[in-house]
Amino acid sequence: MKNVLKKISTFFKTRLGFVLALVLIYWAKTLFAYIIDFNHLEIVFTKTGQGHLQWFIAAINPIPLGLLLIGLALYIKNTKIFYWLSFLIYLSLFGWLFANVIYFREFSDYITISTMMASSSVSAGISDMVFKMVHVTDLFYLIDFVFFGYLLVRKKFKTDKRPFNKRASFAVTALSAMLFTGNLFIAEMERPELLSRGFSNTQVVRSLGLPAFIAYNANQVYKTQQTRMQANSDDLKTVQEYVKQHYAKPNPEYFGIGKGRNVIYIHLESFQQFLIDFKLQSDGKEYEVTPFLNSLYHSKETFAFSNFFHQVKAGKTSDAETLFENSLFGLPEGSFMVQYAGSNTQQAAPHILQQYGYQDSAVFHGNKGTFWNRNNAYKQWGYHYFFDQSYFSEATSENSFEYGLNDKIMFHDSIKYLERLQQPFYAKYITVTNHYPFDGNLKGSETGFPYATTDDVTINGYFSTANYLDSSVKDFFDYLKAAGLYENSVIVLYGDHYGISNSRNPSLAPLLGKNTETWSQYDNAMMQRVPYMVVVPGMDKGHIVSTYGGEVDALPTLEHILGIDSSNFIQMGQDLLSPDNQQVVAFRNSDTYITPKFTSYAERIYNTQTGEEITNPDETTQAEIDAAKTAAATQLKMSDAVQTGDLLRFLNNGINPIRPEDYNYQNSMERLIATEQERGKKSTSLYSQLGKSTVDLFKSPTYQELNPDSSTSSSTSTSSN
Repeated sequence: MKNVLKKISTFFKTRLGFVLALVLIYWAKTLFAYIIDFNHLEIVFTKTGQGHLQWFIAAINPIPLGLLLIGLALYIKNTKIFYWLSFLIYLSLFGWLFANVIYFREFSDYITISTMMASSSVSAGISDMVFKMVHVTDLFYLIDFVFFGYLLVRKKFKTDKRPFNKRASFAVTALSAMLFTGNLFIAEMERPELLSRGFSNTQVVRSLGLPAFIAYNANQVYKTQQTRMQANSDDLKTVQEYVKQHYAKPNPEYFGIGKGRNVIYIHLESFQQFLIDFKLQSDGKEYEVTPFLNSLYHSKETFAFSNFFHQVKAGKTSDAETLFENSLFGLPEGSFMVQYAGSNTQQAAPHILQQYGYQDSAVFHGNKGTFWNRNNAYKQWGYHYFFDQSYFSEATSENSFEYGLNDKIMFHDSIKYLERLQQPFYAKYITVTNHYPFDGNLKGSETGFPYATTDDVTINGYFSTANYLDSSVKDFFDYLKAAGLYENSVIVLYGDHYGISNSRNPSLAPLLGKNTETWSQYDNAMMQRVPYMVVVPGMDKGHIVSTYGGEVDALPTLEHILGIDSSNFIQMGQDLLSPDNQQVVAFRNSDTYITPKFTSYAERIYNTQTGEEITNPDETTQAEIDAAKTAAATQLKMSDAVQTGDLLRFLNNGINPIRPEDYNYQNSMERLIATEQERGKKSTSLYSQLGKSTVDLFKSPTYQELNPDSSTSSSTSTSSN
């Protein structure tokens, strides 16, 4: 044993041993930061073992780049320079790690190039926070420095004067590069399109590590800045001319029908239009999947749009949010919210409504705030508050899954914040439970709705989670009515994107009364419909609107309902209630669009009304097809010019640009209460008006309480089919 220890001691006194010692220390500190300071990197363990794989990737990712960078010193022959350079590289890696630890404690995110470039106060802010946010656990980060200091003072630090062989140095470099390639390969297997879609900063860090993250972020910033530098005010003039010609004036019958009311958005995750009025056949019985949403869809208080399509691509949910909040498209590749929204000048719905008397704006979401870069994007959009998972009940295996808290928990826990918002307010709820994979999201007394019995487990569970979402929304509506918020609000519900992908649609076909064998690309196109409903309580003019439109049209539609003229802003959509709406729905994919007459999908043209493929159009038909194609392409082109060129920085329409440094999503309850106290009798929050909390008014019976005769065993047994 002594001989083994002696050999190890001798090895670590060599140059290679010293480098490996520094790498191991850096690795240990990084893992400590991942677990203690970076909140376990938002890793959630699932029944599929996904969390274990994520932890394995996180555990190995500090080693490849740590070895690559510190190992560069092995090329140096001079003894003193070798030791100083290797320690300096290690010190730089540690400094970057510790700076992110301090920054994360305040902002729940990692330092980016944009963060550093945006304000000269960032570095000063970090140095200030070092003294304010030091934890006892930080002693772990400093132990090695004490040890090295002791060795130097006592002159026990032994150096190796023998230069390291150049071929061996190259071998170390090659090995570290190979390890990083393997790390990247496994990370891409665990999260496909990790770098192209850019889901969140946290996912890049836990997959590749902090040094790779800043390199990845620098590349993003470089590409963004190159496009941005080439743009100028003349580009904006071209867009302004398009917006002017594209404008659809409001329908006077509906303009201002919801003026001055609170606006509450409910984001229906992965919810498709076919679920409306759908009844699932099981055990000889019919089960209405979404009874409450069905009642809203047919209500005289609701404008319900039957031909409304999602327009997302790789950004999916984040693209939907971008479209709804800005009336601008996401990107052809990747997520706009991740790549641009944290730095671009924007005029999003929360900021626009603030100009018209809306005092507070907030987002409620049961997932982590860093996902899709929301904690940065929302600041640029003008949201005063962002209540993410950290503000709600602690996530457990019983009340949540990979994508956050179950919806009923999130709705319930949000009330104590919602009731303190100053009215009129603009609030958005992002639900998550009806999210892929749909199977196993619900547990205990929430289960019971029958599963479908197709050969696809994803489809089988989709109806159960959709039913749970429907029940959650009903509970929230019941609260709004009991608390007195319902009558003074406009409530918008929308599906963000498909839940069942095209590859699964043939298995779904029989449930929809379709033939699997004859399922076509036209059928796939029609499956891209998602719900869009605007509920105006007390109104009797509601009806099902057949106008063809998409998510880009939602904001102008809402603005006109609120009595705000959308022509004052750079927006690509058109009011869906306007008689001037051109009814051209551009998809984010090339040459894909839908009009009332033509559907272009997967390089085929169909008659939208009949589904018949058009293979040899006559001259007149071809001219109409070309016109629709041009209209869709132009809309995308104008939107991309605004988004990638950051053209709104040149806009002067009387609205001051957002200062993201003025927004902070920490300690939000304290700020809400402080505002109430400051305004006193002038406070318009529901809590101030009633003089008490309304949390107890939120009732949320479970599925089994509502359906005492239901059997969880039947639903569980069919879920594995």
